[in-house]
Amino acid sequence: MKALLLIDLQNDFMPGGSLGVPDGQECVESANRAQHFFNFVIASKDWHPPHHLSFASEHKNKKVGDIIMLNGLPQTLWPVHCVQHTHGAALVKNLNQSKIRHIITKGTDPAVDSYSAFFDNAHRHETGLASYLKLSAIEEIFLLGVATEYCVKYTALDSLKLGFKTNVIIDGCRGIGLNSEDIPQALEDMRKEGANLLTIADLQRR
Repeated sequence: MKALLLIDLQNDFMPGGSLGVPDGQECVESANRAQHFFNFVIASKDWHPPHHLSFASEHKNKKVGDIIMLNGLPQTLWPVHCVQHTHGAALVKNLNQSKIRHIITKGTDPAVDSYSAFFDNAHRHETGLASYLKLSAIEEIFLLGVATEYCVKYTALDSLKLGFKTNVIIDGCRGIGLNSEDIPQALEDMRKEGANLLTIADLQRR
């Protein structure tokens, strides 16, 4: 069986949100189109406690975009975003949610970030997604969402390591682009590790 995984289509990641991804609303439009080709849809959400240590505001004399060491891992500092039970953490209103069977939350540990929908960044704790997919007999995953070079990329890489056939719907992804090379490099990294990069048009031809 196959599943569509919608990555972090939340208000704070949309233009105008606290960590708005350029053209992020186009991912929502793509998600609504892509869902027509799937019976099994899962969504992930950043779900941070209020004082998450990935927030620049938690560190004196630091600003958004700075990189620090956090519990032994390099950590890019972000604006406060996707705080639990806030409007910013909610899925975007115009996302079709009628087919979503399960929602995975991540980033709940205040001391470690979680880009991947499978694990925290230290790979110390699982979100439960892998077990849920295996119990549901899912063998192939299609991903789209935000941001290409962070949560999409690391979810795809973990998916491959866990043995799932992994596809990234590239016209359903948008990136932050802190550096000009970040987004194309992320796509290349996923491709080199074995992910199939395709478009929604390719889904129509299957």
